Amino acid sequence: MKLGQVIFVVVLLAVFGGGGFALYRRHVANAAEAAKAAAPSDRAIPVVLATVERKDVAVYLDGLGNALPTYTVTVHTQVNGPLSTVAFKEGQFVHKGDLLAQVDPRPYIATLHQAEAALARDNATLKNAELNLERYRDLSAQKLIAVQQYTHQRAHVDSTAGTIKTDEAQIESARLNVEYSRIVSPIDGVTGVRLIDPGNLVQTSDAGGLVVITQLDPMTVLFTLPEDDLPRVQQELQKGPLAVDAYSRDGSLLLGTGSLTFIDNQINQTTATIRLRASFANPKSILWPNEFVKARLLLSTEKDVLVVPAPAIQRGPTGMFVYTVSTDMVSATRPVEIASLQGDVAIIKKGLAPGEVVVTDGQNQLKPGSKVAPRAAEKVASAAGSTTPEPAPSGSAGARR
Repeated sequence: MKLGQVIFVVVLLAVFGGGGFALYRRHVANAAEAAKAAAPSDRAIPVVLATVERKDVAVYLDGLGNALPTYTVTVHTQVNGPLSTVAFKEGQFVHKGDLLAQVDPRPYIATLHQAEAALARDNATLKNAELNLERYRDLSAQKLIAVQQYTHQRAHVDSTAGTIKTDEAQIESARLNVEYSRIVSPIDGVTGVRLIDPGNLVQTSDAGGLVVITQLDPMTVLFTLPEDDLPRVQQELQKGPLAVDAYSRDGSLLLGTGSLTFIDNQINQTTATIRLRASFANPKSILWPNEFVKARLLLSTEKDVLVVPAPAIQRGPTGMFVYTVSTDMVSATRPVEIASLQGDVAIIKKGLAPGEVVVTDGQNQLKPGSKVAPRAAEKVASAAGSTTPEPAPSGSAGARR
């Protein structure tokens, strides 16, 4: 072989050998990076921890509804005439029987006097007719007058007695109209906007009325629940009264506590819900008519059940699970079964034991085998955004893997 050919072969081998070596180094580096990524990180991930506990948990059903008054009355006049006086102020609390307005009573007083005069006249007529009847009875017994004359006089007495009853009924009607000229409150409640001013002519046919009075104590709340909850509500209601809490629309303020009084007799097929009504004592008028509220029906109390904070529950491809933490602060996944969620608490049916420690915040950075470090949880204490630290369990709290 010539010298030039030898040199060419050597150069060619050098080139291919160098390229292969470079590819080998790259492969080794990629394998090292993959192994490093697959290996658990030594960095402890800060998380919030909580301990699995046994305790009694109240089971609530939440619904949306409105506060409604027990009674709402539109006050109308029952007699016609000019409105001479309005005796209430808008928004005033009135009792049953309090004077609200006065219709001019003079025409009705005059009618009453006429009826009383007619009664006096007919009483005198009756007295005279009864005296004549006594005379006719004696004369008829002696055969001095015809029997027909006696029976005619007796019919006259009976007719006059009927006229007196008519007079008495007219007096009652006249007195009732005089009483109706005083328009009084039919219930205890709060007056609304005055719908008519003094001096106007009011009539029984007026559609608007004078004022609307609303009873504020007691107050009711009409709310809805899914129809699937109806059997449980009926079952618990048979055991005794069920308590209902009413909260403000944002759920931050308890407005009152009452009891369930009514379940509607049919389900709304459009929304698949059932309506319920609860009654509330409302002496301070905290509940207001037509106010939007959140109702919480206390269905029952689960005794001595396992609970964890609801944020600890995670959902994966195979179902629900939690991250548990061992005594050496290493995380692991654990499948669980949930009986129910009650607000910020989850009732555990299967998968955990008392005393185990679970992660309630920071799960998005975890994977099985990750090291964790407890940190304090911050929760909003006010609308202004101030926070209060919540202590987390220490690593020695002891959890079984």
